[in-house]
Amino acid sequence: MMKRTIFFALPILAAALQTGCSDDPSPTYQTSIKPILDAHCVACHMPGGSGYEQSGLRLDSYDTLMKGTRLNPVVHPGSSLSSTLYRMVSGQLDASIRMPHSESKLTEKNVSMIGAWIDQGAKN
Repeated sequence: MMKRTIFFALPILAAALQTGCSDDPSPTYQTSIKPILDAHCVACHMPGGSGYEQSGLRLDSYDTLMKGTRLNPVVHPGSSLSSTLYRMVSGQLDASIRMPHSESKLTEKNVSMIGAWIDQGAKN
């Protein structure tokens, strides 16, 4: 269990250290996360898309992302490990519900960016 936790925490730690040591501002939804979601997730997670129809999760705006599914929020600002969004894209949940479904997994860089964004407060 410890190995698995460390394995998933390392990309987050690396992204946080990289962000903390550079002059770049912290990642925001608009600058860092929206382009990832637009490229890989929005097609299914908007009205009429299969992801939206099954879960109620819309990913076409900051407000709808933060609202979450019909049942629960998927982002818990400050804790990527408590955030379903991060756990689904990082492969921490069962492979049958890993996202995105229709294509290959997100790059490690994109997953780390999502984790760092959530850990740093999930700012718009």
